[in-house]
Amino acid sequence: MLLSRSLKRVPNLKFKCSLNFSTTFLRGNESLTKTITESVEKENKGLKSMDQLLRVVREHSNPAYYTIVPLRPPIPWSEVLLNAAPRHQLVSPPVVPDEPLIPRSMGDSYSEVVLPFGSSPELMEQYTNASGGIRTGKLMEHFDSLAGSISYKHMLGPTVETLGRIQERGFYIVTASVDRLDMFAPLDPSRDLRISGQVIYTGHTSMEVAVKMESIGKNLPEETVLIGRFAMVCRDATTHGAKPVNPLITSTAEERALYSLGEEMKKRRQAHALLSLSRVPPNSAEATELHSFFLRYGREQADDDAERVWMGDTIVKKTMLMFPQERNVHQKVFGGYLMRLAYELGIANTVVFTRGPARFLSLDSISFARPVPIGSILSLTSQIHHTTSSPDYPTIVHVGVKANVVDVETGSERTTNDFRFTWAQEHGKGSTVPRKVVPRTYQEAMLWLEGRRALEIGAEIRGRRTR
Repeated sequence: MLLSRSLKRVPNLKFKCSLNFSTTFLRGNESLTKTITESVEKENKGLKSMDQLLRVVREHSNPAYYTIVPLRPPIPWSEVLLNAAPRHQLVSPPVVPDEPLIPRSMGDSYSEVVLPFGSSPELMEQYTNASGGIRTGKLMEHFDSLAGSISYKHMLGPTVETLGRIQERGFYIVTASVDRLDMFAPLDPSRDLRISGQVIYTGHTSMEVAVKMESIGKNLPEETVLIGRFAMVCRDATTHGAKPVNPLITSTAEERALYSLGEEMKKRRQAHALLSLSRVPPNSAEATELHSFFLRYGREQADDDAERVWMGDTIVKKTMLMFPQERNVHQKVFGGYLMRLAYELGIANTVVFTRGPARFLSLDSISFARPVPIGSILSLTSQIHHTTSSPDYPTIVHVGVKANVVDVETGSERTTNDFRFTWAQEHGKGSTVPRKVVPRTYQEAMLWLEGRRALEIGAEIRGRRTR
């Protein structure tokens, strides 16, 4: 059963002039280094434990509810337009009485969907890419959709298959952010894929959802190929304000460990937001690294061990109209569709940069600032933020994709989403000369450092996974 449908140089200040940091700025906040390092270590340990714990909790869940994934029947767009039309007589929305919030177990929200690529050539044809592999961007639509269905399943109970309309339930669920999606193994198109997940932590009005993708079948051991973490929030259907969610109860040591990991995920996300370079200056170690990099690659006579590429020259854009066929149950553009668009623009930019095929390593973060209306003009801008290398890959690329809604009357833009991805160039493919992306302005320098942080976390996660 498949889930329903629920890619110029910047003529600003020269980089040399942009980095006239004051002495105080260079010193920065020294405690940030320690905080970021500890956060990376916790992220790594937690991810390895999560894979094992999710497997145990699945075994303890009721198989009868595995494939129950609550969905909302689509409303014809003509009906949506009719309901949105102004009326002469105001009609008060129905009042949905507040029902007691029944505590749920982790097994109550466990859900899974199997994509039978290995046994269904017809399905594989719908997902295949140019090289015969699986289009990861299309899979991302399923991740977001499944995370939403899991959240509704937690709120409504494991037996509910139809959500009904928002006003009937009195609430709706939205994705607040995606912490990470980490790939642990390449996708094998000859095997089936199982995408599963469950709520592992609840706050007062929010839920932490863990999703996992595994290769199964062909008489081979099951293999985890991806783990992701979503933050979901509940909203009142009438006021659109925060609405309490059902509390989560734990009954086993594994569930308590998962709950602790989910709580740590939430705290870590809040801490990272406070450490963002849009809020605080880089610490002295980061400023030193940036200055050293500038001396090596940012001056007119740069080192010739790599090809320098100015960050402003890596911008790739795409503008498109949002149609009703890509809407979600809230009559806005489906978040999973936006994830796919951002992924496909990002991979296109990466392939152009590395001059060859690239392997997806991780989705490092997604922020959802505001919904994208149906009928709006969406502008996607992709840019290479940071590049590095490792013994496994000659070039690793961190890419940012920003989604803006364009006001057709004024031409102004508002950011709706910010996506961050990591891809890698494999040995023997693409450019034989390493390419280094180099910032020229202060704003680009901060993006360079943010990309460096993300690549360090990803490298630690991948390193621990193979130890």
